[in-house]
Order: sequence, then C-alpha cells, then structure tokens
Amino acid sequence: MSPVHVRAEPGDIAESLLLPGDPRRATYIAENFFDDARLVTKERGMLGYTGTYRGGPVSVQTTGMGCPSASIVTSELIQLGAKNLLRVGTCGGYHREMRLGDLVVATAAVPQDGTVSSITQGVPYAPAAHFDLVHAAHHAAENAGRRTFMGPIVSADLFYDPEEDPASLWNNLGVIAVEMEAAAIFTLAAMQGVRAGCLLTVSDTIGEEIERISDEGLQDAVDNMVTLALDTLNALN
Repeated sequence: MSPVHVRAEPGDIAESLLLPGDPRRATYIAENFFDDARLVTKERGMLGYTGTYRGGPVSVQTTGMGCPSASIVTSELIQLGAKNLLRVGTCGGYHREMRLGDLVVATAAVPQDGTVSSITQGVPYAPAAHFDLVHAAHHAAENAGRRTFMGPIVSADLFYDPEEDPASLWNNLGVIAVEMEAAAIFTLAAMQGVRAGCLLTVSDTIGEEIERISDEGLQDAVDNMVTLALDTLNALN
C-alpha cells in the first residue's frame, strides 16, 4: 500500500536516495544525472524519480521546505524501504572563511526547530549524520579536489531570521552553516536504523553583510555537489 504523501509502491524507491528540497531540482537531477529515470511519485508536487547511476539503482525525492515537510517524506521513504538518505541543498555559510559555492559536509544538525522536539517529546537530542555517509562524502570531495568544510550546521524554522547577528551567535558555538531540513532527517533515520547525511552548497555567506551567489555560479556548484553526492551513495554499495 502506498503511503499518504509519497505515492509510490514498495520497489519503486531505491534503497539510496538524494533528498533536495525543490521539486525542480529533483527533476533536474533525474534528467541530467540518472540513466533510465522514471517518475514514481508526484503527489502534491513532491516529485520523486528512480533510475540508475553507474549501473546501480538510485532515487531522488523532493522533501519540500522545512523540517515538518521533510519529516513526512523521510518517514514515508523509510516505510518504502529507503536505507541511505542524503540531503542535497543550499545553505547560508557562517564560517568566516567560506566562499560562495563552497561545499559543506554536515556532521550534525542543531535542531532550531519544533519538529525534532515534537518527535523526541521534548527530550534533548543531538541529531547527527551517519559516519558512513560523512566518511564517504569526505573522501569523494577530497578526490575531486573540492573546497570543503566539515562540521555541525543548524536546521532553522525561519528563513528570515530576526536575530541581528546570527553569524556571530552560531560561530561562537562552532556551527558553520544554516539550512532547514537536516535535523529532522537525521533524527528519523537514527530512530529507524537507517543512514542519513547532508551535503550543502554555500549559496549565501552571512556576516556583517549577506552575499548571494549568482544563478550561474549556483548551477555549477550544485552540479558538482550532486556528482559528489551520487559518488558518496555509490561508495556505500
């Protein structure tokens, strides 16, 4: 029986998946990186595709924006047999040495959101990426010569942060970037005994001023990130 939102059947979804937030990015990944891609779910515009990469099965599934949406999709993908979940997205960079287009390999995600607290019923919890995915991503980036930052990120509910100086706040805590979904994905994966990780492209550097990457620069950086993400999943096989 299909889940309520990811309207696919068991066997439609590969064990290894990429999880972008944007449905257009899911389509782009399937059309440009997969062989024999086919649409397997489109409920509510949350597009999902399955194909192959270097001969192995792989899927890409939209999560939507924020931890509430990502938690629904993650739960249903696990119901459908997902074993390796790798978020791919963009982030705001807090690290002072970050440049636009840099790659972030998240080791953990501070849950600045309400979803993780609801899942854990208020018990303090530290959502972490699975070591296997962190290890594989680190080596894929190293082999590709990509400028890469590794460390904890924060998953926030708010895109427009009212905090006057978030970069200083989070830098002082050793947090290197901000995005909106990883904490819920990490939490649910750990609870269900599957592996989850997160690769991010720095689309904005956040300091005294916010600098935004160009559309062309973002496309090139995302293409490189997706290749590394697929190589990361491939290394788990």
